[in-house]
Amino acid sequence: MAQIIPLDAARTPPASLQPLFDLVASDMEAINRIILDKQVSDVELIPELAHHLIDSGGKRLRPMLALAACKLCDYDGAGHVRVASAIEFMHTATLLHDDVVDESGLRRGKKTARMLWGNQASVLVGDFLLGQAFRILVDVGSLPVLKILSNAAAVIAEGEVMQLAAANNTATTEDEYLAIINAKTAALFSAAAEVGAAISSRPVAEQMALRAYGRNLGLAFQLVDDALDYSGDSANLGKSTGDDFREGKITLPVILSFRRGNAEERQFWKRTIAEGKIEDGDLEHAIGLMKQHKALEVTMERARSYGAIAHDALGIFSDRPEKAAMQEVIAFCLHRSH
Repeated sequence: MAQIIPLDAARTPPASLQPLFDLVASDMEAINRIILDKQVSDVELIPELAHHLIDSGGKRLRPMLALAACKLCDYDGAGHVRVASAIEFMHTATLLHDDVVDESGLRRGKKTARMLWGNQASVLVGDFLLGQAFRILVDVGSLPVLKILSNAAAVIAEGEVMQLAAANNTATTEDEYLAIINAKTAALFSAAAEVGAAISSRPVAEQMALRAYGRNLGLAFQLVDDALDYSGDSANLGKSTGDDFREGKITLPVILSFRRGNAEERQFWKRTIAEGKIEDGDLEHAIGLMKQHKALEVTMERARSYGAIAHDALGIFSDRPEKAAMQEVIAFCLHRSH
């Protein structure tokens, strides 16, 4: 069994998504209806596969952030629900594509779609959901919102390609890795927050503030994910501890351990990550090296730094429930166990 290293257990505050959920609960019910409607297709496999992932217990954090940002910007139209629905479809599409690229077996504690229906079906249904997202956005009729989310879709795809190019490459630098997760993860967080100001025709300063909030929240979210893969609880994570290691993923804890290690340790990382030759006890040894070189601790420090930037980005907005809920999201992401 892999050793579990608790992260900041003694300092963990009672952070949750409940304030955000309470704020947007009625709109989320409307979003759920749209999602059910738009995943319908005469092609039987499409709703079956889409339903498997969409209803598998995700937090739906990105659409909730979009709704909260709209409320923060005093949006008074009806398009915010459809925009948030489109964001959830975009996110779901990226998950389907991610699992194929990463050859993942579990997602949120369930078999991934690729394990049940195969890689081809997963990619194509992901494309269908992405198409549905842009159909919804066209119906909303906001060119600024369409521009933000179409740009995000392109950036996310670039991030996937960047990650593929860096796969199993122990020479990847921290800067290169941050560029990957900025594109692959932070771009949709950033877009989800920014659309609140865009659809509300708010000043550029507010739009940039929400963009910065979302981007830095997304970076913090991914870095915590990186640490949790080597320190979290499998039951909470919905996947096995060490999946990133077994899949040869280059994440910040690996990069830091490789850079800070001696020649023998670097040879270990090359054998396991670059060559994929993993033996019994290697995961435990990897976690031991990460502990020795404070790689998980530093990864969390980086995450907290981005979280602080996200918190400060909201400073231009007046104190109100929406702002408080979005700040609470930062604390939740930094202290979550899944």
